[in-house]
Amino acid sequence: MQSIAKILLLTFCLTQTVYAGKEFAFLMVTLDQATKKVIEQSKSKVMGAKTETIEGKEVHVIKILSPDGRVQYLNVDAQTGKIIK
Repeated sequence: MQSIAKILLLTFCLTQTVYAGKEFAFLMVTLDQATKKVIEQSKSKVMGAKTETIEGKEVHVIKILSPDGRVQYLNVDAQTGKIIK
């Protein structure tokens, strides 16, 4: 009986460690990753980038020069990597 309890406890601990590692790995999109994504998707030149907290959320603010010569700011959600309007 004690060996079964030990095996179950060990299995539970190992499972929690594996899942915690996966959640942590996908938790944030770095500023560098967001910048590279913007360059690939829009073919624009990045003029600057920084991370700010907007309405309680971490947001990457990326300043770009569009192909038609306009300066624009793109906000990228640091959690999901999606562009916020």
